[in-house]
Amino acid sequence: MSTLSLVEERAVRRIAIGHTLNRWDVKLSPYLYVSPFFVLFALTGLFPLLYTAYVSVFDWHIIGGQGDFVGLGNFEWVLAQEKFWISLRNSFSIFLLSAVPQVILALIIAAVLDQNLRSKTFWRMGVLVPYVVAPVAVALIFSNMFGDQYGLINNLLGRIGLDPVGWHSQVVPSHLAIATMVNFRWTGYNALIFLAAMQAVPRDYYEAAMLDGAGRVRQFLSITVPSLRPTLIFVIITSTIGGLQIFDEPRMYDSAGTGGASSQWLTITMYIYNQGFGPAGGGQFGHAAAAAWILFLIIIVVGLINLAATRTIASSGSRSAS
Repeated sequence: MSTLSLVEERAVRRIAIGHTLNRWDVKLSPYLYVSPFFVLFALTGLFPLLYTAYVSVFDWHIIGGQGDFVGLGNFEWVLAQEKFWISLRNSFSIFLLSAVPQVILALIIAAVLDQNLRSKTFWRMGVLVPYVVAPVAVALIFSNMFGDQYGLINNLLGRIGLDPVGWHSQVVPSHLAIATMVNFRWTGYNALIFLAAMQAVPRDYYEAAMLDGAGRVRQFLSITVPSLRPTLIFVIITSTIGGLQIFDEPRMYDSAGTGGASSQWLTITMYIYNQGFGPAGGGQFGHAAAAAWILFLIIIVVGLINLAATRTIASSGSRSAS
């Protein structure tokens, strides 16, 4: 009897240990599954962000390394530079010229692709092709198309009797050309995001709207757009973050990559790069880090404004639809 009781006692202990391990597995396994993201984010996102804040309060040079502590001196220096404000103006101008048409065109393309088209897969893959093209290749092609003397666009304008446009020498035309590159690359990508969200909208809503006599445009404005509220918020915020950090297109818009003789299309990310690695005044990591943190704060503020505006518009649209 004593031997049986000992065996039973060991079995009970094993079962208890097994239940304990199962409980810990249920509690810990979700965190283990998501931990790779947080580890990568800490290494490639959070640490560089905090280290940039550390560098921004020192007189830090690429050759001499860390210098004296200057506090907010680097921020004051950056905010006093005229070229910084010019780059900020250019960044907002290109962002508005690209983000607004991009979202509108992506919605329209997604609505067309959501219809019963022949060769759906072909058209859906076709709109994604510009996104997979290398940004450098896109910038080189478009910079030649928008050439001031021998560009394709000015040649077409000359054939219809219009004067050539200074796509590289003037401010607004250069912004339009760069915004065209951005729209070419990202419109199809956002269209597929909208398309995936549209296909999740119940078709019963459209059938009921058709019975009530609503046309395609009315269905799109009253059913589709309000149903895309979370997706709209995602696309607008990501477009804001990417638009204000634009670098590849303006950097490759001319062979020198300086942002123009008068900084016509110099963006804030190009300004940061020039402060850190540029030939004129480069190597000032403290100034570059301060400008990067100013950009980070601007993106947060603009993103919050976009978030509030998008929520308000989507909520008003859903109330009017109901």
